[in-house]
Parts: sequence; C-alpha cells; structure tokens
Amino acid sequence: MTASFRGALALRLSLLALAGVLSGPVMADEDEGPLQLVATTAMIADVLREVGGERVEVQGLMGPGVDPHLYRQTRHDVTAMTRADGVFWNGLNLEAQLRNFLSRLAERTPVFALGEAVPVEQRLADEAYPDQPDPHVWMDPGRWQWVVEGIRDALADLAPDHAQEFEARTEAYLAELEALDGYAAEVLDSVPASSRVLVTAHDAFGYFGNAYEFEVMGIQGFSTESEAGLARIESLVDVLVDRRIGAIFIESSVSDRNVQALVEGAAAEGWTVEIGGELFSDAMGSAATYEGTWLGMFDHNVTLIARALGGEAPAGGRLGRLSREEVSE
Repeated sequence: MTASFRGALALRLSLLALAGVLSGPVMADEDEGPLQLVATTAMIADVLREVGGERVEVQGLMGPGVDPHLYRQTRHDVTAMTRADGVFWNGLNLEAQLRNFLSRLAERTPVFALGEAVPVEQRLADEAYPDQPDPHVWMDPGRWQWVVEGIRDALADLAPDHAQEFEARTEAYLAELEALDGYAAEVLDSVPASSRVLVTAHDAFGYFGNAYEFEVMGIQGFSTESEAGLARIESLVDVLVDRRIGAIFIESSVSDRNVQALVEGAAAEGWTVEIGGELFSDAMGSAATYEGTWLGMFDHNVTLIARALGGEAPAGGRLGRLSREEVSE
C-alpha cells in the first residue's frame, strides 16, 4: 500500500471540499426513479455507477480514445447537462474547453469538480507553473480515493434517503482499490532500479510516478494542447540513448506521432527503443470490458509497465481479467 493511500484513508471529505461548485442541490424523491447524472470523463462515470448502483443513471460524455484536454461540448451534451440532476467533472483544468460552460451551468444545476476533492498539498504541479496543478489524479489510487469519497458525499446530498447505501458501496469499492494498489506496489517494485523510467506521449503519469517511485517523462506537458518542440524531442532522444532506456509507451487518447519520432531519433543514434505498448492515460478501454473500468485500466497500465520494463507481473493482471494483446506478449 502506498503512503498516499494510507494517508488518504484516514480522512473523510465533506461536500464543501469539492470547491464550492454546487449550486442549489436538487433532492431526489425515491418515487422519481434514479438520479440522472452526467460525467465528463469515463473514469468519473465509472465510479459514479459503482457508488450509485441502481440509484443512478449515468451518461458519460467522453468515450474510449477521447482526449479531454481538447473536447468541446456538442449540442447533445448541452441538452444532457442542462437536464441532469447533477454534472460531475474532473476540473483542475483537465476539461479546459468545457470550463466556461460548466461555470455558467453551476448557477442552476449541481456541478461537482471532483479533482478538487484532492487536498491542495497532495496535488502536483510543474515547478515553473506552481499555480497550475496536474489534473491526472486518477493515476494514483491514494489520490483517487479522495474523488471516490467526494462522489459518495455528492450522491448522499442529492439523494439523502440512500446515503447508507452509497456509503456501503463506497467502502466495498475502496477495498478493491486498496487491493489493486497493493498489487501495483508489488509488481512495480520488481522493475530494476535502472529501468524505472516511464516515457510517454504527454505528462499524464506524474501521480503514478510519485506513488510508485518512477521517473516520468512526457513529450508534451500536462495538457495535449501544448506542442512538443524539436528541442524537447531531441533532449528526450539524448536521454533514451545515454541511459539505455529500452521501452517507451504510446497512449490510447494521444497521437503516437511524437513517440515514433523518439524511436526514430534513437535509432539514428544507434540505439533501439521498443514501443512497450499502449497505456490508458486520459481515457479508458471499450465499454463492457474490464479495461473499460477504472480498476481495469489501472490494472492494465501497471501490468504492462512492469512487464515491458523488466519486472514480473502475471499477463492477466491482478485478477487474470486483462484481455489486451500487448499485455500478454
């Protein structure tokens, strides 16, 4: 179990810790049926369903392969959000193109910025831009636990008659999350110290590296809106060659163009770098698959990274449920 997870378990957040973005909560009557909820990212939608159970119906806006940094709301999205009992988003500038719309929507509809449930002192940021936190909090189970509990509190506020049910489902989910965190710590610890370098398409794995003691290097910054300059590509090629890094990773929601440029650049310098596989960063796998859940996407990432960088992990992951071909190679 990571230190951040142990620390997070000791504290429960109130709904007010969700950045004060709730405006006039609508209490759901038991006879009115399940809460109609909208979530921006698939990760948040998945946890809403896990915690809410039959008491919620959740529409996720962003499916597999969708980049939340660049996503703009459609007319259908606007209709869904304005009719919802509650709208849930990550915040911390992840869904940058939705920020203004959601700020206006909060004047009439309960809107929850769940990433802001993570305490300020637990958020990471670029040293050059300390006021711009890394939004990828789902990459560490310890930080993600704050979000799960924030969802529990939000649902209890919207449907107080079912608060005990939400609490019980949350505790069961957190037990699975804790078990996965323990598995991750074990298999990632098997990666040799010299190989504990994670190079990806953009800087989405900072919390992951912080939790499991990996050095993380993204070609682009926190947001895929930023462009990777030639100087950045060249500097990373030098790192790959000088440190003899053997594998780097593409991401399901980001073009692999820059990653392929690193492979070609290293080859020109006489060093072979393999593509270690495709990681889930800002999006999950296909719906109705294990990798289409937060637990499954995290299991996939952990297992793939460990195996690609010289560690030991079962091909099927913690529960033997992984199905993606690159994990089993």
